Amino acid sequence: MRALVQRVSRASVAVDGAIVSEIGPGLLVLLGVTHEDEPRDAERLAAKTRALRVFADANGQMNDPLGDREILCVSQFTLYGDARRGNRPSFVAAARPEHALSLYELYCERAEAERGVFGAMMQVELVNDGPVTLLLESR
Repeated sequence: MRALVQRVSRASVAVDGAIVSEIGPGLLVLLGVTHEDEPRDAERLAAKTRALRVFADANGQMNDPLGDREILCVSQFTLYGDARRGNRPSFVAAARPEHALSLYELYCERAEAERGVFGAMMQVELVNDGPVTLLLESR
């Protein structure tokens, strides 16, 4: 399981032009699931995301955890795209939707995250704060 985590001032997800989810300051998570992932991977990664200390403390140092800030999670199978050969990425490492959906939902539940719409064509809007962007992996 992979998560591209971005510290944001705000973020939103729209489907067919209608906003389905939005947050203020917090983390935008683009979450990719592979066919080898299990529930423990989702739980471990959700706990890691919530524990990240990537916000400024009183001294301006990146040391504070999420606290009362929010998380918005968007399913992103393209995080498992492999473009090492040619120009068209291969997505064979990405989990099939029937496997990925339950792990995405478990991650969101454990991370207490707002959600995009699994499998939908979404428009994601964000204001990256910093910018701070991290890649987390469960394995």
